[in-house]
Amino acid sequence: MKNKIIPLLFVSASLLIGSAADTSIQIDVTKTKTPISKYIYGQFIEHLGKCIYGGIWAEMLEDRKFYYPITDEFNPFGLSSDPYWKAGSFRYLQASPWQVVGPPKTIAMDSVNIYVGDHTPSVIVSGGKDFYGIRQDNLSFQKGKKYQGRIVLAGDQAGDTIFVRMKLNESKTLTQPVKLLTKDFKTYEFSFKSTVSTHQASIEIVSRGTGKFWIGAVSLMPTENVNGWRKDVISVLKELNSPVYRWPGGNFVSGYNWQDGIGEQDKRPPRKNPAWKGVEPNDVGIHEYMNLMEILGAEAFIAVNTGLGTLEEVVKEVEYCNGPIDSPMGKLRAQNGHSTPFDVKWWAVGNEMYGSWQLGHMPLENYVKKHNDIATAMWNVDPSIQLIGVGSMGQWSETMLRECADKMNLISEHIYCQEKKNITEHTLQLSQDIARKAEAHRKYRAEIPGLKNKNLRVAMDEWNYWYGDYIYGELGVRYFHKDALGVAIGLHEFFRNSDIYFMANYAQTVNVIGCIKTTPTSVGFATTGLPLKLYRQHFGTIPLELPDSNGDLDLAVALTEDRKYITIAIVNPTNQKEQVTFDFGPLSVKNKADLWVIMHPNPDTYNEPGKEPNVKIQEKKISMKPKTLNLPVYSISLIKIQIN
Repeated sequence: MKNKIIPLLFVSASLLIGSAADTSIQIDVTKTKTPISKYIYGQFIEHLGKCIYGGIWAEMLEDRKFYYPITDEFNPFGLSSDPYWKAGSFRYLQASPWQVVGPPKTIAMDSVNIYVGDHTPSVIVSGGKDFYGIRQDNLSFQKGKKYQGRIVLAGDQAGDTIFVRMKLNESKTLTQPVKLLTKDFKTYEFSFKSTVSTHQASIEIVSRGTGKFWIGAVSLMPTENVNGWRKDVISVLKELNSPVYRWPGGNFVSGYNWQDGIGEQDKRPPRKNPAWKGVEPNDVGIHEYMNLMEILGAEAFIAVNTGLGTLEEVVKEVEYCNGPIDSPMGKLRAQNGHSTPFDVKWWAVGNEMYGSWQLGHMPLENYVKKHNDIATAMWNVDPSIQLIGVGSMGQWSETMLRECADKMNLISEHIYCQEKKNITEHTLQLSQDIARKAEAHRKYRAEIPGLKNKNLRVAMDEWNYWYGDYIYGELGVRYFHKDALGVAIGLHEFFRNSDIYFMANYAQTVNVIGCIKTTPTSVGFATTGLPLKLYRQHFGTIPLELPDSNGDLDLAVALTEDRKYITIAIVNPTNQKEQVTFDFGPLSVKNKADLWVIMHPNPDTYNEPGKEPNVKIQEKKISMKPKTLNLPVYSISLIKIQIN
């Protein structure tokens, strides 16, 4: 077979570069395309499973504000499954995780003397030397680490002593007494340093003697938390370096009242999660989310409730975030601790309102009117904000673009793929769907009057693989190396269609179909997080064109913004080694280059938090004499070459 020359242009889902020794890639830096938006590397976090609570947020206690009544029948967890997404049984909180300490009828749920929510537990102390109160088990502590907490208490006898007891194991209990100073609810702080590492510790809130006391709320976090966020997870999120985070949903937002998430944290009412299993404690609201964006150096992207929510609620939310201090909601924001506007730029006008599963779902002809009314009202509050409308390729997207194009800046699409047995087919799913949606939107631009001139681009604000058992809580699937290969090829497809895609938000960052996984004491990148991190850090922003072809290898090429470097990314999703040779024509490049490789011979291998990762990003310097690259099996390779 003769050597063949392939001009470097962007391709469809896959590019055949030929057999190992026969391929030369010709690079033409004059054939550039629309610059790649940084927002392609966006992320999405939702109030669901262990994404925020049990993931990014540092709170260690379940149901800390007692949404569920504490009863003598202790059965906190239920089992459920998700047959549509082929998930086996997973555990979720269905009743109070707090266990009674003492005989039956020690705890009564008081619906009169309420601190927060619908009721507050009262502890009846019946005398003697025994302790009476409540306990929560299965807490994880690390030896030498400090922990801090607070507890809201009231008692019927001033001066009563309440004990916060941390039972680390059978022989070690740390006890801190709290002297009640008032019959009214008051917050008390406590702290301790763990002398052991354990996943089987308990916290008890107990007293002895006679009388009654009430527990309004209780909290426990590692002292090293960053304004309530887990320090170790924050560190990994900073490595990911996403420029924007969509929040708070997702299906969650269509039943969420944002006003539940402002004000004093301990007084925010706990609610049943409207769309998913478990309880929403409302500890993370607008202020906490905006603080997270500040910590990460990322932009906010807030979805508003166009499901069960009202136009008035949405208007107030925009004013609360962006209104001046002399506006009603701006004044309330200042009272809650932030005098200057948050200046949130990106707003999703609803989520998946086309789906029957969505709270508040309505026929398309009704929703276009609701979208236009809400968008108009949002722009009346702040004309500078950028609105993302709900799209879904087909009749829904086409109608939204015909009827609402003047009331949005971007339109959303979503992609989720399941597992295919053939590895190459599995890795191509995301890119094939991304390409299909791009072609559909090109057709809409050509056929819908006036749309072409608007350049109304797409925000793929949810995209990922979704299959397998929920190991990391609800929707907490495990990702394999083959999924990382597919995510990399998916990124290539976004690059190839940079004229169509302005934003993409990988769903949902932590645990919940997330590229980062956690345990209570550890955190690490899942395999899918590695290409997201690598490309964000090192891939260029000015894509070069490639011709369509067929085959297994998938390429993407781009210049850096300053045009001083060429970056070449190649995914080999096969079990065959490959070799490519680069032809730069008259262009002169340095003899040394940087190479990053993500590879593993087993496409079904995976990473686990707290353990040495099986799949890593490997970095080294390579010689460009000769200008060849050997591609390992099942690999992602990214080269950065300086132009002379």
